[in-house]
Amino acid sequence: MIPLYDDNRTRRFPVVTVALITTNAAVFVAQLLLPRWGLTTESWFLLFGARPIELTQHVDLAPSEWVPWWATLITALFVHAGWLHVVFNMWYLWIFGNNVEDAMTRPRYLVFYLACGMAATATQVLAAPASDVPIVGASGAVAGVLGAYLVLYPRARVFTVIPLVVVWPVLELPAWVLLVVWFALQGLGGVRSYGSAEAGVAFFAHIGGFVAGMALAAVFATRGRRGRPLRARRRV
Repeated sequence: MIPLYDDNRTRRFPVVTVALITTNAAVFVAQLLLPRWGLTTESWFLLFGARPIELTQHVDLAPSEWVPWWATLITALFVHAGWLHVVFNMWYLWIFGNNVEDAMTRPRYLVFYLACGMAATATQVLAAPASDVPIVGASGAVAGVLGAYLVLYPRARVFTVIPLVVVWPVLELPAWVLLVVWFALQGLGGVRSYGSAEAGVAFFAHIGGFVAGMALAAVFATRGRRGRPLRARRRV
């Protein structure tokens, strides 16, 4: 399923969401220029990706001495494995992130996004603590945004493409239907990939980020589902 847009209007321009998309795009462009600098994509992933064995052993393995093991919890969120990886992540972030940002203050939203990303990475590490395969991508943090959207705007309508073999119909789905199905697919993928030593989709990161987003939504949001303040303001 590919969401196209939703009917959920925002009150203000999503500055943080746009800044995150711009930063991810800039890092990916820099990644494309690696050969000019004598670097390889593999070394880039090892340098900035989150390697479970480093995080569990609290060590910096070559060639990542430049970036401390703990810092990769953040840097990994801005590194992507390819065009489709970065485009789909940023597309989901644009569609759902603007509304989640609208429900929070901008500093809160940024902290929320990074916290979901780190929770997502931690979940993937727990699934394979001895792996040396770098975890990269914003999908865990974006999954957190999806989880928050489910909590804050479950009845919003999302226009979604359903890719079938011959035709690709566009359906207007309630957000909760789209997001529950998305989460179920991640869970199925996680079950099928558990115990595999091969690199691939970090399904457990998606699951961890989504659950973290649901749990943190009420903590970070300052406005309710209809844009009303969650906390009463005292009149002066």
